[in-house]
Amino acid sequence: MLQDSTVIANIPAADLDRARRFYADTLGLTPVEENPGGLTYRTTGGAAFFLYETEYGGKAGHTVAHFEVADAAAEVDELRARGVSFERYEMPGVTWEGDVAGLDGLGHAAWFKDSEGNILCVGDTVTA
Repeated sequence: MLQDSTVIANIPAADLDRARRFYADTLGLTPVEENPGGLTYRTTGGAAFFLYETEYGGKAGHTVAHFEVADAAAEVDELRARGVSFERYEMPGVTWEGDVAGLDGLGHAAWFKDSEGNILCVGDTVTA
C-alpha cells in the first residue's frame, strides 16, 4: 500500500547536461544511476529525485522539491558561497531573516532556482 512506499520527486530539465552540471558543481550532488530517461539522485538522508529532460523544464511556478536539512540558515550560507541566489516570497505569517523565512512554529525555509528555473527549497523543522 502507499503508506509503505517511498516518494521520489521528478524534476524536469530543459537541458539535462546543464542541469547535471548545476546539481554537481553548485549543489554537490552526484547521480547514483543514469539511464536513457534521466538521472537518479539519492542523498544519505534518504531523499531521492529523478532529473529528466523535457521541454517543460522550469515551467512550474511552485516548489518542485524540498530538501529537509538540520539548519536552513547554515545551508543557505553554504549554498550562497557556491553561487546560489535565493528567492523571497510574500506569504502571510512569515518573517524573514535575510534569505531565510521563519515559518511560525514550523521551522525555517529558503527557496532558490536551479539552472532550469525549477524552484527548490531547503528547510528545517522545529521539533518539540
